[in-house]
Amino acid sequence: MVKKEFVVDKVQKLMYEPEHIRNIAIIAHVDHGKTTLTDSLVAGAGLISKELAGELKVMDSEEIEQQRSMTIKASDISLGFHHEGKDYLVNLIDTPGHVDFGGHVTRAMRAIDGVILVIDSVEGVMPQTETVLRQALKEKAKPVLFINKIDRLINELKLGPEDMQDRLVKIIKSVNDLIHRYGSKEFKDEWLIKVEKGNVAFGSAYNKWGLSFNYMQKTKLTFKDIYKFCSIEDHKSLVEKAPLEEVLLEMAVKHLPNPAVAQKYRIPTLWKGDMESETGKGMTNCDPKAKVCMIVFGVVIDEHAGEVGIGRVFSGTVKKGVEVTIASTLQSEKIQQVGIYMGPDRVMVDEVPAGNIAAVVGLHNLYVGETVSEEKIEPFEQIKHYSEPVVTKSIEAKNIKDLVKLVEVLRKLAKEDPTIRVEINQETGEHLISGMGELHLEIIEYKILKEGKIEIETSKPIVVYRETITNAAGPVEGKSPNKHSKFKVIVEPLEEGVYKKMTEGEIPEGKPKGKKLVDVFIAGGMDRDEAKNVKDVSNKCVLIDTTRGMQYMNEVMELLIQGFEEAMNLGPLAKEKVTGVKVKITDATIHEDPVHRGPAQIIPAIKRPIYAAMLIAGTVLLEPKQKLLVQAPQEYLGPIIAQVQARRGQVLDIQQEEEIVTLTAKVPVSDMFGFSDDIRGATQGRALWYYEYAGFERLPKDLQDKIVGQIRERKGDKKEPPTPQDFMD
Repeated sequence: MVKKEFVVDKVQKLMYEPEHIRNIAIIAHVDHGKTTLTDSLVAGAGLISKELAGELKVMDSEEIEQQRSMTIKASDISLGFHHEGKDYLVNLIDTPGHVDFGGHVTRAMRAIDGVILVIDSVEGVMPQTETVLRQALKEKAKPVLFINKIDRLINELKLGPEDMQDRLVKIIKSVNDLIHRYGSKEFKDEWLIKVEKGNVAFGSAYNKWGLSFNYMQKTKLTFKDIYKFCSIEDHKSLVEKAPLEEVLLEMAVKHLPNPAVAQKYRIPTLWKGDMESETGKGMTNCDPKAKVCMIVFGVVIDEHAGEVGIGRVFSGTVKKGVEVTIASTLQSEKIQQVGIYMGPDRVMVDEVPAGNIAAVVGLHNLYVGETVSEEKIEPFEQIKHYSEPVVTKSIEAKNIKDLVKLVEVLRKLAKEDPTIRVEINQETGEHLISGMGELHLEIIEYKILKEGKIEIETSKPIVVYRETITNAAGPVEGKSPNKHSKFKVIVEPLEEGVYKKMTEGEIPEGKPKGKKLVDVFIAGGMDRDEAKNVKDVSNKCVLIDTTRGMQYMNEVMELLIQGFEEAMNLGPLAKEKVTGVKVKITDATIHEDPVHRGPAQIIPAIKRPIYAAMLIAGTVLLEPKQKLLVQAPQEYLGPIIAQVQARRGQVLDIQQEEEIVTLTAKVPVSDMFGFSDDIRGATQGRALWYYEYAGFERLPKDLQDKIVGQIRERKGDKKEPPTPQDFMD
């Protein structure tokens, strides 16, 4: 092993040679071997001994990650390598595979240019494999493939060399199908995975060997040789002939782009500013002498340093004393410290030039997706998370003196992981935390207890619902409490195409910026005149001003937007968030005196008619669904189907391969609590199961009244929902 200081010195020297830099992430479905694989690369750079690689799991630095043998957060490390007479710098991110922590994968994709997709040779392409590859391709991160656990095919499934090859060909075809489906047109063919290209390798991360087409030719190893060595469990001979880190490094160097190449096609996707400007040219050329432009993809709260922003530097050189602008607040601040991450440790360096990943200290109120630049520029595109928090728990401190401390810890956790949603009630001391699933919330509770050292009490998990409408209604008139101002609104279901573009991140939340967005609304199916007059987007709902020449309209627009957003955050039926609704202001009478059109007058005058119109149109609840995949021996198919159907599940597909059956279903999140214990019992512990977020769908009519009543009672309201007349007096 070499000293970390030596590695850091080597890394710093290599930062200035973009053609020798690779920014990559390891991505995979849960338990397919990402972190074990990463250990071999860390060992190859000399930071840990090769004997301990695969067991140490150096990137799983948190205690709970070690306890559960599961990656919970993305970890960064910069590694220096020597390959074929040249030195290379690999900025590597190890990402989680469990669906509850998929937000870390999404954020990591903004920072890198290429990915090593890891797939278990026995399980093949799984739901999360598809999800993480889709995220990578959306951010134009080029993939290469490593098929892991080859020894399982021989020792567990007892496959011969020919059957092994058939299995590998099937996996490669599945990956190429995904690249065809989700890849950008310009790269679909170029990025396909082919054995003879050398952009696919296979091996055993745990046993530390790997092979690619190039290495098979170099070493003269054949499938029959691999079969022979694995059969007698002689992995040592394979490691000597084809060490995993060398195979992976060769694949990354030859087939993944350096930042100078990648930024030319990635920047136009991530940034919608003027490409011909100095800023645009600086980023597309990965110019270290240009003005600093950086996107923050991670925020860590350090008890000594405060907020640490982890970001990809697209242009300029980040160093101490550089004054930068935070795009969301337009505030200027000076960078106090610069560092790089070496796994769990942040190491101070003098500067970090374009094309690298930097950790900066001294900037406040950062958020994930923040644009940091020396000059005021168009911000980067928002980082769009694919899943939404759908499970909520009420949480409170056991000891009243810990209340303030609990608020601080929750804010810190929400800052570090934006997929957590925290609602804080300062008066009652009760707080609501929403996460991707039960495991996500369990980890949050653990962190509050261990890191915050706060004893807490939590409620049973609660499912998050959404409200929407089935028809159009209006115009409905709303009056201000003093009756001096009036607004007429119409509500309609939002066009499906527009809703889809919001879900995919093409239409960001907030006030629309730029004329390009008008074309996106029109492409989604919205009328041109309406698209030009969209004033706000909130929770995938839109506010449109269709009035013409109304006096004082501009002066009250901010308050109308505020009232609209409040209405969309607490729907009329059960005070759940509203989604997929279009609100149009068709007429207005506004008092001339500003005294009579303040927030207390204008906000109720817009909220109340929106609520009334929604109830007239027919407000319904949407429930979150999960796509569930269960694998088990064929004889357990009956009990599995019974478990799914008992949970209002819909069976989508059943596939059988030899003795193993794979069932795919769609199941409501509300009925999935306790599923783990029940499926283990039904299959005598022989089932494997995975789930992923599958969006919101309408709650069955026969359940709506019951669920609405339960939600309203839980929130302290009377059981019966309001009528339109309640908002029209």
